[in-house]
Amino acid sequence: MKKSFSLILLAATMITGCVKVDIDDSVTNNGSSGGGTFGTLQEQIIATKVLTGNIDEVVELPKGKYTLKGYVFVTDRATLRFAAGSIIVSDTVQKGALIVERNSRLFAEGTETEPIIFTSGKAPGSRTPGDWGGIVLLGNAPTNRSTTPIIEGGINSQYGGNIPTDNSGVLKYVRIEFAGIAADPNSEINGLTLGGVGSGTTLENIQVSYGNDDAYEFFGGTVNAKNLIAFATADDDYDFDFGYTGRIQFGITLRDPQFVDGGDAGNGIECDNDGTGTVATPRTRPVLSNFTFCGPNGAANTAANHNFNTRWRRSTLFVLRNSILMGYQKAGFQFESDSTAQGYIDGRSSFRHNLVHAVADPYRVSSTSLINAAAVQAQAEGVDSCRTFSSADAIMLESPFNLTAPNFAPKAGSPATAANAASFTGLSNFTPTTYVGAVGSTNWLQGWTSFTPKTNVY
Repeated sequence: MKKSFSLILLAATMITGCVKVDIDDSVTNNGSSGGGTFGTLQEQIIATKVLTGNIDEVVELPKGKYTLKGYVFVTDRATLRFAAGSIIVSDTVQKGALIVERNSRLFAEGTETEPIIFTSGKAPGSRTPGDWGGIVLLGNAPTNRSTTPIIEGGINSQYGGNIPTDNSGVLKYVRIEFAGIAADPNSEINGLTLGGVGSGTTLENIQVSYGNDDAYEFFGGTVNAKNLIAFATADDDYDFDFGYTGRIQFGITLRDPQFVDGGDAGNGIECDNDGTGTVATPRTRPVLSNFTFCGPNGAANTAANHNFNTRWRRSTLFVLRNSILMGYQKAGFQFESDSTAQGYIDGRSSFRHNLVHAVADPYRVSSTSLINAAAVQAQAEGVDSCRTFSSADAIMLESPFNLTAPNFAPKAGSPATAANAASFTGLSNFTPTTYVGAVGSTNWLQGWTSFTPKTNVY
């Protein structure tokens, strides 16, 4: 996310209600235009294969191919359900986005053999990041804002509340491709935006590919997740703000060296307590385990704005355990600001049992005099049981930088599977593994993921 004060200005200037934002690229519409009278809203959508405007009642759609036309709001305690194997494309004139407001729910439950795909409406070979908006889930879980915030992206919908266990639905075996239109300057929709989403929500097996902003952004909330993939993201792969306190296990990032946001720095993780670095509570503190981060790794023609593997800043706290960091251009484990540094020094934040590599500076500390990079590396390699590598190859994964058919599994003899490489001491509600990184002997990506979305035929 591009950190600016646009969120505040948006809340102060927009009127109450849902604003449909039509982004017109003057490209021929390949989707249906609808028309006619078919009875219930569900019957209309099934007949026309088009979702548009407000969905304010229960809609359950059979397996099929549907078009999102403009900003589509699930509102007024409604439920929208897609069947496994469904394909949802954006209209190419009125670019689509799917916004699920507070007290409403989205059920997109694919399977390993029949994922649900949200993607561009353009033909193979012509799809680009920003062809449509993305998915926005808004819930009633806590944030650290003193007033009810408005989500970014020109949506004008509120999020957050006081229900940690709030339920916004289920996303399982879902792919989100070519999202990220900019409705306002510095205010894009991410692939999957989560505002105040509660722990009653299920997020499992999700792949976001070629997003024009962040792949995932968590604005506060308590939602937990597992098996997340960020592929070829323009900006940040995982972005946390405004008091997010959930848990995520098994996450992957794979950067496209030649694609990055030209106006911002692309990080594996960007994490803030808020935009100005206050210590408002709840403090942002994601608890993460078993991630594999794969940066450009110095590939030829790598774009200049590829940045840090982790960028912990602006008073955030964090936990990152049992993970592999490799190939990021400018730093591996990085944090900045006195408040963020103090949380690491006093143990409220932790970085333990990780394998660390970067093209430059495996460890970097900025904007603080409380600790330096040498001291961080000494602690990481000492009491925190991390290992540092001068080459990504030394970590010995099968084919982690392959952009069309990656394999993130460890080779025989990899340090990722060494004795005592992983530790779950002090981590509750995680699945213990004997390896670090996202993938062990079982490849959970098989069957439902795709690393060729530009040319897939849907």
